[in-house]
Amino acid sequence: MVDSSQKTDVFIIGGGPAGLAAAIAARQKGFHVILADGCAPPIEKSCGEGMLPETLAALQAMGVEISSTEGWKFRGIRFVQERAQVSADFPQGSGIGLRRPLLHGRMVAKAEECGVRLLWKTPVAGVDADGVHFSRGKLNARWIVGADGLGSRVRRWSGLDPTRRSKQRYASRRHYRVQPWSNYMEIHWGRYTQAYVTPMGGEEVCVVVMAESMEHTSFDTALSELPELREHLAGAGLSSRERGAVTSIRSLCNVQRGNVALVGDASGSVDPITGEGLRLSFQHAFELADAMAGGDLMPYERAHRALARSPMMMGDLLLWLGHNPRVRSHAIRALQSRPELFGRWMAAHVGAANSAKLLTAGALVGWRLLWNWNCLAKSKRRNDPYIPREF
Repeated sequence: MVDSSQKTDVFIIGGGPAGLAAAIAARQKGFHVILADGCAPPIEKSCGEGMLPETLAALQAMGVEISSTEGWKFRGIRFVQERAQVSADFPQGSGIGLRRPLLHGRMVAKAEECGVRLLWKTPVAGVDADGVHFSRGKLNARWIVGADGLGSRVRRWSGLDPTRRSKQRYASRRHYRVQPWSNYMEIHWGRYTQAYVTPMGGEEVCVVVMAESMEHTSFDTALSELPELREHLAGAGLSSRERGAVTSIRSLCNVQRGNVALVGDASGSVDPITGEGLRLSFQHAFELADAMAGGDLMPYERAHRALARSPMMMGDLLLWLGHNPRVRSHAIRALQSRPELFGRWMAAHVGAANSAKLLTAGALVGWRLLWNWNCLAKSKRRNDPYIPREF
């Protein structure tokens, strides 16, 4: 029950990982925090379920411990295309493949432990400058945080819907009962699809197929153009039902207004192929907690924009590769002969090196190769929205 006579420092709408991270980070700053969600835990989501080392470091900073025995470690990322592949290890630590309900359960437990009041099965009907409305009554709050996902109602209620950029893709996910054949998270490239594969345990992998049209997310269609992956999965049974989702690349004009701020997918999103969604959500939580502690949300707005820049550019690059199979094939073969370049790219991607150091070290030589190759088709380039303009 909601007691409308109460008030709180921070009210968070949305109980997924982004909302729970925002709640935990706010409690670490000493705020009184209430979180509400119309669902009950565990909250599932169709995703690749692989967490990169920097994501795990953010969880650790929140006090959320993930044991390697609860998931499956992977050592880096591998790009796979027919007759060519290149891989690189993470420079520090390993990633972990972990079922989303298990991650959610760990975060719920931490939120409860640190004193967050959790209101499950409690839908919110609206917000205003003073607080949060329910079907019956209202609760006053100093700060309101929208963590209610891609279709955020908080974003709409607070007038934060205007976007700089918006693009949708489609995804389908399956878990297969099969022994992982690799210690890497793999991205398999086909003509119309990409599939990323995360080892989840001694006898399970998670496979997500992504494409720009729903028809190409059919596993039968996708596997027909991904022969290496089809061979690995031959004869493997399913260990979960197939789940589909609409994914979004979205950049908002603003992520805060008045006393309202957005975090996680509600505040914008990068393409899932980057593997950066959870990391960004957790970093949003820390930056927002700092801003609320300072009494001003503008620093959060600036930090949010800076955090999104590199993952958005990387997502553009990866999607551009998806649109240009000849360039991609040439690049993967070139990087296969110079794996240290791919390793340096990996270091930047997981936050072990900044962009300036990456350029100085010459790690972008491989990607410049892609750029120069693409310049042979300038007319096509002008019509391709995925070429990273800041690259």
